[in-house]
Amino acid sequence: MRLGLRLFLGFFLVAGLSAFILLRVVLGEFKPSVREVMEDMMVDTANLVAALARDELAAMPPGGDLVGTAFAQRVRDYAERPVDARILSARKRTLDFRIYVTDASGRVVLDTSPAPAVGQDYSAWNDVARTLRGQYGARTTPEQLTPYGNAGDLGNGKDAQGSPVMYVAAPVRLDGRTIGVVTVAKPAAAVQQIIYRAERRIWIAGLSLLAVSLAVGVAVTAWMIVTVRRLRRYAQEVQMGERQAPPRVPGELGDLAHAMDAMRERLDGRERLEHMARALTHELKSPLAALRGAGELLQDDLPAADRQRFAAQVVSQSERMTELVERLLALSTLELRRGPAHPRPVALAAAVDEVLAQLDDRLAQQALTVRWLRRDEVELQADAEMLMLAISNLLANAIDFSPSGAELTLQVGVEPASGAAGRRAFFELRDQGPGVPTAAFAQLGERFFSTARPGSLRKGSGLGLAIVRQIAGLHRGELRFERAEPGLRVRLSFPHFTAATQTSS
Repeated sequence: MRLGLRLFLGFFLVAGLSAFILLRVVLGEFKPSVREVMEDMMVDTANLVAALARDELAAMPPGGDLVGTAFAQRVRDYAERPVDARILSARKRTLDFRIYVTDASGRVVLDTSPAPAVGQDYSAWNDVARTLRGQYGARTTPEQLTPYGNAGDLGNGKDAQGSPVMYVAAPVRLDGRTIGVVTVAKPAAAVQQIIYRAERRIWIAGLSLLAVSLAVGVAVTAWMIVTVRRLRRYAQEVQMGERQAPPRVPGELGDLAHAMDAMRERLDGRERLEHMARALTHELKSPLAALRGAGELLQDDLPAADRQRFAAQVVSQSERMTELVERLLALSTLELRRGPAHPRPVALAAAVDEVLAQLDDRLAQQALTVRWLRRDEVELQADAEMLMLAISNLLANAIDFSPSGAELTLQVGVEPASGAAGRRAFFELRDQGPGVPTAAFAQLGERFFSTARPGSLRKGSGLGLAIVRQIAGLHRGELRFERAEPGLRVRLSFPHFTAATQTSS
């Protein structure tokens, strides 16, 4: 399973379970809390009504009732009062309290129910029995005892048949003794719509919170995946040998990227040092052996011509070692860089002309001619010194492998777009030397890989093309080789350029 999917599923499980448990707890506590508040108000109401009923109940004759008393009329007036109250989003159109009064024996003496229970014995009901014993009396019984308004109103009831009815009682006391009980009853359906609305809003809020949490989870997961993929791409580019700066990533992942870069630098430096030491030791064996041999011979008495020849050999081998060390130092310096040191617009054709002027003596020495096949006015965003070093190494390599009197053909232009690479400026050079086998193209540009020069068994160091390849990589460029009949065609291309006019000769 991919990292992004695992992160998202983990976040989804945590957020989903948290939201589910939270909703269950909130909704599980909501109804009991509403009923507790409702019961608290009913306790106040029952005690208020009990205080109002005391005088009439105390004056009631034994076996009588309160039906015709002023208290009964006030209670009846309450039940018949019209009401139309807007309570937030609910609308109350009925008064839902049922009130009944019992005497000290538990006999009903007043009842506001549509089917009055006056004269019935309620002494066994918990609300009355407990109150008469001096305890808190309350009960909940599934029944419908009051008419209700229209469905959708606060106190609706078409669906309330058999719904719970809460009963709360309060004692009627006179001179410290209980002379009766007042019970206030209210159907739970009277506030059921409020509960339904609140539960619906809680569900909506909970699901919205879950959706927002999941959206945040998706965003965080996407950010994590993008960041990890940037780190993976950076690691893959390093593995392929490309020198890239570590990606700019905040937080611990950014620290990881810089730690990876530091580790790569140390590993690369150690590997380069070991490889350089082995290669340099191998390359220096031949000139050192030649120097030693020439030096030993020069200690003997030799004819002037031989002495001159061996002295020239000493100078030649010394120059060879000097060139080898200088090129190796230049390559090592380039390998430590991440890009061009001083990038600026550089005219590619003008840079080639300047290098040709520097190599004019060598061209003349071998009677080589230079012919331009194409010469576009192209400017590169490059380090001028690096660019001229790359061109100089390519031309010097072509001169070394060209036979006397041969021709070097040059091109500077813009190659057409090919796939995602886009258009690129290029410098192309073709010599008329022996060429290189196609199988060896992949190794050209590696350190100390070279082929024998014409007319000599001695090979070069291969550092010149290695420097060119490194400079091309620092400029996001590319070095390519193609067979030519005769000779070798080398193309150095770059992505960042501006093109003007085109000429050819």
